[in-house]
Parts: sequence; structure tokens; C-alpha cells
Amino acid sequence: MGIDRTGLQSDPPVSGPVRTCIGCRGRDSRSTLLRIVVETDDRGIATAVPDPRRRVPGRGAWLHADIACLDLAVRRRALSRAFRRPVEATDALRAWIEQMAQSQSVRTATESGFDADEHPMSTQQ
Repeated sequence: MGIDRTGLQSDPPVSGPVRTCIGCRGRDSRSTLLRIVVETDDRGIATAVPDPRRRVPGRGAWLHADIACLDLAVRRRALSRAFRRPVEATDALRAWIEQMAQSQSVRTATESGFDADEHPMSTQQ
């Protein structure tokens, strides 16, 4: 921990690239944030979609994979500002975040640390 300008201890620096969540405006490492991009359909409607592999070309924005951050970004109109164009739909992004939250809760519920015959460190399957 370092000392900031006020003389107080600051948080340890995050290793690697740091990005800002457009929802909560919190700074975090790139690996913990979800990159989102805009896709335009044939009717010209701009939709925010997730880019979990971080490979889609073009302007991207960063968001915590949390519904609260998405709601905050929508309420603050941060998506339109980040993409420099009106973003009209976030349904695909909301569905992806909800699916990831649900799969994460299922994964943590099944990973109790006990396997096979319910003994820790068991090698029997």
C-alpha cells in the first residue's frame, strides 16, 4: 500500500491495464470488466452487446458484469456517451449478464470442496 497526497494509505495498485466501468465509474483491471460494443441491425437500431473475448473491432466500453452497473449506465445515459451515438437496446447485454450470474451461482453451489464420497481431498469418483 502506498501513501496518497492526503497522507492516507491508498489501495494497492491494480496490476495490468486499468479500465473504468461506465456504470459505477469504478476503476478495475481489464480482466474483471466486460467489454461491450455496439451492433447495428438492418433497421439502424444500435444494440449494446457483450464482447467477452475482447476481439470485436471498433469502439468498446467497459462494464462490470453486474445488473446494477448496467442499470446505472442506462440511467446515466453512459452508453450513448461512451459509444458517441444513441444506443437504443440493451436486452442482449442484460440477458448475457443474467445468464452469467446464474451460471456463476450454480457453479459455486456445486463446488463445495467435497467430491465423490463427500470426503475432502477424495480421489474416488
